[in-house]
Parts: sequence; C-alpha cells; structure tokens
Amino acid sequence: MSEVKLTASTRTEFGKGAARRIRRDSKVPGVLYGHGSDPLHLTLPGHELLLALRTSNVLISLDIDGKTTELAIPKSVQRDPIKGFLEHVDLLLVKKGEKVNVEIPVHAEGELAAGGNLLEHVLNALPVEAEATHIPESVSVSVEGLEAGASVLAKDIALPKGVSLAVDEDAVVLQVLAAQAEEPSEEAAEGEEVAEA
Repeated sequence: MSEVKLTASTRTEFGKGAARRIRRDSKVPGVLYGHGSDPLHLTLPGHELLLALRTSNVLISLDIDGKTTELAIPKSVQRDPIKGFLEHVDLLLVKKGEKVNVEIPVHAEGELAAGGNLLEHVLNALPVEAEATHIPESVSVSVEGLEAGASVLAKDIALPKGVSLAVDEDAVVLQVLAAQAEEPSEEAAEGEEVAEA
C-alpha cells in the first residue's frame, strides 16, 4: 500500500462562504478526527488530494502547518454531483500498527462456464480488518468455470497475511446467475396478430 504525502493547513473560518473561498483557491476543506482527540479542521491541496483518492483506502501522511505529521485514511468524501470536484473530505486519524475496519474492492478473474451465465457482485467491496499501514488495495477471486447457482463466500477469498474478515464468513460475495430468456413484449405480440389478420 502506498503512502501519499500532503501538506495541510489548519483553518479557522467555517461555513458555506469560507468553504467556497477555499474551493475557489483549488483547495478542499476537510476534518481530521479519531483517537478521542478534538476534530481538526484542515485545508488540503485539491489536485493532490484528488490524485491520492484514486487509490481506495489510501494512507495519507499529513504535514500540518509544518509542525506535526499525522497518518490518516479517507473516511468520507463528498463530491459535487454534477461536476465531480471534491467538496469536503473526512479523514480518520490512524497510527502505525493500529487495526482499522475498511472495505476493499473485489475483482473477479476468469471466465464463467459456457451458457450465457451472469456474474452478480452481491458485495462490491469486502469488509476487512487490517493494519492501517498495510491495507490491501483489492482482492482477486477466480470464477473460472463456475456454473449457474454457484456462489463465492467471504471465507472462500484468500486474504493477505494480517488481514481478517469483518463480515460473516458465510456472506455471499459473488454468485452466478443463469441468463433469463426474454419473453416477447406485448407490443410485439399485438403486431404479429395484426399482421396475421
């Protein structure tokens, strides 16, 4: 897992107007919290943060006002629903060696058995507990040759060393569905009757 270094500054202005001014300067307002400490309101560099958040569960090393360095993981990210730019980010304070609960993406590899079967992702992300500095980016699951009706359970997924499930081990992660044959629509059936008359 990669660690991204960002320079942040504390902020004392709050509210919509202050947040707009921060975003106008290509920065993002954020809050750092955890470990029973008071929330710390920050201003983060917009472009660098956007690049860092491309990796799920990225570990961020924050240089705050050049005085302290803290480790954090993103907990909540708010984006503009239309333009997609970052509006606000909540960061969770973590320490080296500490275990955290996160969700990691599940990637299916291989081809299903012939016959037009469909793969359904019941869980797009697998809840796990991992050391904050060793969170896996994703897990891969082989679905090679699986028939309709087959399922992949959480306990069937090989996890890296030091990572444990944070969900019931019998939870269904992936399942294979048989393709459904389409019934002719009513309009098509009516069209055929008119043609026959």
